Amino acid sequence: MTSLPHGSWPTPITSELVVRAAARLGEVCVDGEDVYWSEARPAEKGRSVIVRCSADGTVTDVLPQPWNARTRVHEYGGGAWTVSDGVLWFTEFTDQRLYRLVPGGDPVAVTGEPTVPAGVRHADLRVVSDGAATLAVRETHPATGGAADVVNELVRVAADGAAELLVAGTDFVSDPRLGPDGSLAWLRWNHPDMPWDAAQLVVRTPDGTETVVAGGPGESVVQPTWAADGTLWFLCDRANFWSLYRRTPDGVVGLVLDVGSDIGGPQWVFGSSRFALLADGRIAVAFGRGGADRLAVLEPGGEPRELDLPYAAFRGITAQGTSVVCVAGGPAAEPVVLRVDVDNGKPEVLRPARDLGLDPAWFSRPEHVSFPTPDDGTGIDVAHALVYPPANPDVPAPEGELPPLMVIVHGGPTSNAVPVLSLEVQYWTSRGFCVADVDYRGSTGYGRRYRDALQGRWGVVDLDDVVACARHLADSGRVDPARMAIRGGSAGGYTTLAALTMRPGVFTAGASHFGLADLTAFVGETHKFESRYLDGLVAPWPSGADVYAERSPVNHVQALDTPLAVFQGDEDEIVPPDQAEIIVGALRKKGVPHAYLLFPGEQHGFRKAENIRAALDGELSFYAQIWGFDLPEVEGIDPIQVVTR
Repeated sequence: MTSLPHGSWPTPITSELVVRAAARLGEVCVDGEDVYWSEARPAEKGRSVIVRCSADGTVTDVLPQPWNARTRVHEYGGGAWTVSDGVLWFTEFTDQRLYRLVPGGDPVAVTGEPTVPAGVRHADLRVVSDGAATLAVRETHPATGGAADVVNELVRVAADGAAELLVAGTDFVSDPRLGPDGSLAWLRWNHPDMPWDAAQLVVRTPDGTETVVAGGPGESVVQPTWAADGTLWFLCDRANFWSLYRRTPDGVVGLVLDVGSDIGGPQWVFGSSRFALLADGRIAVAFGRGGADRLAVLEPGGEPRELDLPYAAFRGITAQGTSVVCVAGGPAAEPVVLRVDVDNGKPEVLRPARDLGLDPAWFSRPEHVSFPTPDDGTGIDVAHALVYPPANPDVPAPEGELPPLMVIVHGGPTSNAVPVLSLEVQYWTSRGFCVADVDYRGSTGYGRRYRDALQGRWGVVDLDDVVACARHLADSGRVDPARMAIRGGSAGGYTTLAALTMRPGVFTAGASHFGLADLTAFVGETHKFESRYLDGLVAPWPSGADVYAERSPVNHVQALDTPLAVFQGDEDEIVPPDQAEIIVGALRKKGVPHAYLLFPGEQHGFRKAENIRAALDGELSFYAQIWGFDLPEVEGIDPIQVVTR
């Protein structure tokens, strides 16, 4: 085999393969013997489709084109649909109205046309027991005003559209759940907290008595779930990790399971689930350890019994009798919809991954790496990453040549690296890149103390960690220190821009995907859910305005001399396009090599196949021009325009 420079390796993992027949699997719902799930399909302009697997194994699309089950509550959505007795309730993306779809019929609008386009939105749907109504989070956007004027409430919406207000008066609410005796449980929180900072679990009995069960300052609760006997189960991080608790029918609250790592996660979207109550009283639970998930069964009064499954990430955990249904994936497997009988441990794939037609030798397997990092006053001096070495069975590297490094900075910044086969990662590793997906301090999965290490230190701690990771890999002789890139989206885009402006000289290229450039502008421009997020991550606003200015990459452009590619959607309500254009203007003024792609019709994150391809190939072309390697001719990639003025 002829050796080729890293970065130029021919590979079957092209941008076309990344999007071909691709689908981002979403939530899972069990309805009797049927299993439903959602798929966001790039080939259909990112449309979110509801799919059913019937008891006989027949798989069909329930929601025909052009219907799109996606909600914009909190802008991140989630919980846009639910099913009961075969009847689908969903929020249609284009107008944000609630619809019902009866088997054999067409979708029928439940809620009326809002006076403001998409001004009334619904999420976190949960059909009540008689099927005549659904509980929902309702978010109302007025015709005028800003984020502070948006109202979030809990409502009960009947099939005829009549809405009953259940809960109001706090900035945010979620997880409306009716207990067997008619009691209502829900979560609530107020600015400036995010739900992973401080969310309360409240129960209101039928006589109107309200009790705060758990949560509050320094304590977060997620996923309240009623059992048939009136026990209320939930996840709480009062002892560092999101662990499993219960409140018995007589009101006693206690810890049931602490596995020494997080079971729950940050509630960026509605409808997330990390445990499920099985029909016989056992509990299925997913938790992380050593950079990978385990799925286990908790016997009454016993220890969790881990299931031996070839997967490393589980989400959307739900029960079907004594089986678990979920979305699962692993280092060599794209996500699938999985059903597992917890007694025999036999996995049944209801929705398989794509047949990629590739030898597994093309897939780079991640290594969970811990590396030293400055304490920064956090009391934590170790951070983590999933490191993917180059992998290409057809092409060796030139002797003595080290691979370029791509440091990926996840969003949130409370998200985390997940060891699931991603063709967007393999796109890079199969071309000769080493990829490090960094769990900097502030990431989820390592407990509240690790997550809170970023409080007041965003733009400091995360920068130190991505720099420490890059230097650790370079000092270990694993990557070329002269070719280290950093890339990220949203909050990860901010860290990318901040690292290039406030930690110059480490990375020699970068890519920002809808990243923040000006923290001060973000406070005034973004949506309600995140409008006070930076009070905790940076400093209270407006008293801490000087800190915002100090941490904003746009105020450090005098140090920005690293080539940078910028990618942005023109309908992004979370990080508006002017954030990208601020930094592009600075690059142009300084004459720093850069590229800028603005995608019409895209929001926060790219969903359309043609735009996903353009962003991937454009970024590769950018690095090729900056670092001087050739693109594989067979792919026919049009070089992105790199400008200096």
